[in-house]
Amino acid sequence: MSTDRPSSRRLFLAQLATSALATSAVLANRAQAAGLQPPVPSKSAAKPAPIRDIVVYKDPNCGCCSEWVKHMKAAGFVVTSRDTADMTTVKRSMGVPEALESCHTGRIGRYTIEGHVPADVIAKLLAEQPAGRGLAVPGMPVGSPGMEMGGRKDKYDVLLFDAAGKTRVYASR
Repeated sequence: MSTDRPSSRRLFLAQLATSALATSAVLANRAQAAGLQPPVPSKSAAKPAPIRDIVVYKDPNCGCCSEWVKHMKAAGFVVTSRDTADMTTVKRSMGVPEALESCHTGRIGRYTIEGHVPADVIAKLLAEQPAGRGLAVPGMPVGSPGMEMGGRKDKYDVLLFDAAGKTRVYASR
């Protein structure tokens, strides 16, 4: 008898599956005959929500870092700020080349953000999703977000860098 039970179960499950498929086909035919179409997902529903959360590592005593955080929040980003005195370890762990270093380092999605990168350039990065490790504004250029000093604005480049440390200009200001 024990040999009959598994085979009975298999038969029952096969009949159930066949019945479900037949019922599904009948319902689909009836819906089509009635002029009903299955819903088509909209293109906007297929897009994932934009990334807006960024974690920023900064020295607790750095005023320009706090000003950059304010800039990011004003642009609609959700900022988690983490104070640390060991920025070198943070930068090394996120793959920031020494030549590109600035005062604070952030992480948004899969990208590292080094220094005073403007929020609109970060939004562009997230929209375009280029290959690379992240963006950097080396040093602390006057007039960059968080480094405002009156009306003075130095020209600077926002660099896209890769895992090997190679860079290209992603935006100029």
